[in-house]
Amino acid sequence: MSGPGRRHRGAASADPVLAKRVRRRRIANWSIAAFAVVIMAAGVGIVGVTYAFDDIPDINTFEPETSTVLYADGSELTTLGKQNRTVVPREKISEVVKHAVVAAEDNKFESHHGIDMKGIARAAWNNITDGDTQGASTITQQYARHAADLTGINYNRKIREALLARKIEDTYSKDEILSFYLNAIYFGRGAHGIEAAARAYFNKSVTVAPGQEGAITPAEAAVLAAVIKQPEPEKNGHQGYDPHYNEPASRERWGYTLNNMVELGWLSAADRAAAEYPKTIDYDPDACQLQCVGDKPIGHAMAYVRAELKAMGITDANQKPYRITVSINKAAQKAAEDAASRLSASSPMHGLGENHQAALVAIDPSNGRVLAYYGGDKGSEFDFAGLNGGHSPGSTFKMYTLAAGLREGMSMESRWDATIVEDAERGRSISNAGRAVPACKQWCSLEEMTIKSWNSPFYLMTKAMGPEKVVAVARDAGVRSMWTNDDKEIDLSTVEPSAVAPSKFDVEVGFGQYRVKVLEHVNGLATLAARGTYNAAHFVVGVEKKNAATGEWSRVNGEQLKPDRRFDTEQIDSMLEVLQKIPASSDGNNVALAGGRPAFAKSGTWELGPDDPAANGDAWYLGATPQIATGVWVGTIGARKPLQDADGNPIFGGQEPASIWKMFMDTVGKELKLPVKQFPEGSAVGDPSVLANGVSPSPKPAPSSPKPGPSCAVGDFDCLFGSPGGGVPGGGNPGGGNPGGGTSPEVTSPPPSPSRPPGGDD
Repeated sequence: MSGPGRRHRGAASADPVLAKRVRRRRIANWSIAAFAVVIMAAGVGIVGVTYAFDDIPDINTFEPETSTVLYADGSELTTLGKQNRTVVPREKISEVVKHAVVAAEDNKFESHHGIDMKGIARAAWNNITDGDTQGASTITQQYARHAADLTGINYNRKIREALLARKIEDTYSKDEILSFYLNAIYFGRGAHGIEAAARAYFNKSVTVAPGQEGAITPAEAAVLAAVIKQPEPEKNGHQGYDPHYNEPASRERWGYTLNNMVELGWLSAADRAAAEYPKTIDYDPDACQLQCVGDKPIGHAMAYVRAELKAMGITDANQKPYRITVSINKAAQKAAEDAASRLSASSPMHGLGENHQAALVAIDPSNGRVLAYYGGDKGSEFDFAGLNGGHSPGSTFKMYTLAAGLREGMSMESRWDATIVEDAERGRSISNAGRAVPACKQWCSLEEMTIKSWNSPFYLMTKAMGPEKVVAVARDAGVRSMWTNDDKEIDLSTVEPSAVAPSKFDVEVGFGQYRVKVLEHVNGLATLAARGTYNAAHFVVGVEKKNAATGEWSRVNGEQLKPDRRFDTEQIDSMLEVLQKIPASSDGNNVALAGGRPAFAKSGTWELGPDDPAANGDAWYLGATPQIATGVWVGTIGARKPLQDADGNPIFGGQEPASIWKMFMDTVGKELKLPVKQFPEGSAVGDPSVLANGVSPSPKPAPSSPKPGPSCAVGDFDCLFGSPGGGVPGGGNPGGGNPGGGTSPEVTSPPPSPSRPPGGDD
């Protein structure tokens, strides 16, 4: 179906053959005009001679093409645009498809000059005599109608359509006209143009050359061509030619098309005899056909994709063809939804109350790419992971408090007084979730206080160095938005921490009172997992734009990685050394990862409020390996309500959130075949006396060598073991206490209250 391209009328006078052809066309044009006069004289149309002077519409344009959004692995996530259309250059459209369409729609296409005079006359006669309304259009006329955006069946349109068709034939080659037509027409199933149709019916591309693997076959091409006549059912009328609705009619027209292909020499009789009616893709008319993410969890991620495209200056993705690759990993996204959605039977959320909701975000620490994003089951509704607000992070924020202390020269080997539960200076109580003071009392190690998530040291640490230091660390790690107690959002990237702390964010920031977004909090976690190097969380990885003339794709934008070291590596390593001990002891719920995969983590819980201090309103678990940083939040939909497990007990961060985290991390580690990587071993840094308020424990006395004692007779127990209440002969502790009060740090804490699990957070 190749053609000579655009014709040049100026050459007619120099070419007798061409001049003769032009004269014939002029005669044809006058014939059309005369026909128009007859119609006007009959009084059944209003057609002006001025139609003969209509300009040709800009026909090498179409309704906006579809932009395709791809997962990280290249598979399709969704499409953007008003119509599902992919324009294919004429030289790339399979000849098999071109032949089938001509055979079905206009088997005289190669010989006529754009109009079918007999067809027009027959249609006009039927219309004048109240017969069936008929189109009788050639492929060129059909395209002229589309290009001029003319609608409805009436005599005025038919005459103008014919005039435009003649002009189009005078200007473009047959192959150009056919390619315009194939890219323009509707094939049903939401598919505009032949490429979208090939994918909708057979999941194939018309750009694959005949004979190659995945190419459209003549039998498949005939199905597509047969559909054109009427793609969809008419109400109370013909059911069309899509086999989903009307397979008998589709088969009949399919056979008609193949027979015409044989007659025109494009298919052998043997191949026609061997042809079998092909099976099309299952089709659900009620399913979404375009931008189908509003009712899916991934719709929330797409909101970020659109925002990032806009920031890149790409505002026409709904009108022009782009190919947009995003960071979302398809397997990781499924794992997130399986682990966090109440609709998933395998999720720890499944048995909880209907008002319970989870959010999960996973980020690659090495580059900031968001691998999975779950903010709720419907992308068109509230996004609990970031777009629509934040949640009190509780003790998960203590990671930033530790990093702030380390910046100030503190050591993870420092000692703290856990008996302080009041700030007398400010008249405030320091809540520790109703737990008994640890046995270490005044000489508790910061490691133990971190693992047990004891609030007092973090409150006093923050007070000593100033809450603005914690806010600065959170900002540097990746937290941009924080909410004040009066529900005002503060953009930390636009203010100095000292301007908002302690005035808006007081000492309680040290253990997570103020709300933050899950996405940004996990970005901060990823910075720590990267040993202090910040990479901005993002979704768009690459953007390509199609050249309309060649169909080739070229990169126009995408991610610009700008890793920024914001923390001292040795300080972060010393902190991660401690945090790696938490997964195996999270509220008594061992969530150590499968296969011995190392990870650091921190749980967090924030109480519902002063009216119900025993209930929890937010529960978190944040943890990371060197390859993936993942955060999980669990709360309630709408107004904050008590979080309760299936037995009615309060939910803490180390319980359901931790279980969701483990389920996701184990699945992703397996599905992505991630190698087991170790974090570098941390070393002692800082000064144990900086910020700390505890005392050093008394050293244990070294055992002395036994002194020779008297020989004891058998049965002389006083001689053998010492007198009652006395010391053991040869040494031992005669009962003296340790100075400073309390017990040795090695002494196990007393059992916690049954209402609070071990290590429960505030």
